[in-house]
Amino acid sequence: MLRLHRVEPTAAVWADRATYPDRLIFHTPEWLRFVGECQRAEPLLATVTDSGQVVGHFTGLLTRRFGMRILGSPMAGWTTSYMGFTLAPHVSRSAALHALPHFAFGEAGAAHLEIRDRGLTPGDLDRAGAGLRWDEAPTAVIDLNPGEDELFGAMASACRRNIRKAAKSGVVIEDATADPAFAGEFYDQLRDVFAKQNLVPTYSVERVRSLIRHLAPAGNLLLLRARDGDGRCIATAVLPWYHRTMYFWGGASYREHQHLRPNEALIWHAMRWARERGVTEFDFVGGNAYKAKYGTTTVPVPWVRRSRSPIVAHLRDAAKQGFALKQRTVARLTGAA
Repeated sequence: MLRLHRVEPTAAVWADRATYPDRLIFHTPEWLRFVGECQRAEPLLATVTDSGQVVGHFTGLLTRRFGMRILGSPMAGWTTSYMGFTLAPHVSRSAALHALPHFAFGEAGAAHLEIRDRGLTPGDLDRAGAGLRWDEAPTAVIDLNPGEDELFGAMASACRRNIRKAAKSGVVIEDATADPAFAGEFYDQLRDVFAKQNLVPTYSVERVRSLIRHLAPAGNLLLLRARDGDGRCIATAVLPWYHRTMYFWGGASYREHQHLRPNEALIWHAMRWARERGVTEFDFVGGNAYKAKYGTTTVPVPWVRRSRSPIVAHLRDAAKQGFALKQRTVARLTGAA
């Protein structure tokens, strides 16, 4: 039977975690410091043991909502795709998930648990039982192992035309990772993107700066800027990467320049950049229909939750609905609507 045990984040623990083949950037100390700072949350690490032998790890953060301890791995709104487990190949993910609530509501002292684990499937949830609720939260990925010609050919014809149009229009993509002005540029464009939908961004520019501050020194972040023929910054992209995967954390562009197709050019540049460095997968972090034009494959990723009581579950659902209402209200008050 698998069990979870909380551990301190020692150098030995981090070293062991880095040996698992299913490790993600969201399991790293740099990412946890970023989320902890922005969410005022406490990182929580646990080992997964089988008869006393460590066979994996769990990653999460503890925070407080409505006066209760919440264990997120991650929580919605943290701009973090997945956390969950890193496990030895022979270890059952459904068995690890089955053991998680006992740990979350016991040793961790949480009243509510949420987990989105890239390796979990709906079948794992059926086998895990444990009173878990879940929603579908698929993502779109691209296998970067094929050659560039094959990757380009797998895109929709309109997407290929847009990439060629960007080049002919003089759009140039540059690495802006070391530029301190990048966060402000990205966020200004992001406001324009949200304004198109009568909304405002779901986070402040300080979150972007925090991400850069924590990940850039470790070499796990690519920041791209697209300039038009006159040298103006017209689009940006934020792309964390680690181990075998690059993630599309965020992208933005000014509406008045979208006819130059800088967004497609940014993605194509990022894919080639990642592939040249041995990265084998590009993860769009979500399954929006527009991403299919890049030749993506849909991967099902359930978002799982369980509360210690029905009252806590109700509060969680009410908070989610309240956030959407608040966002639209702020948009009206700030003139974005």
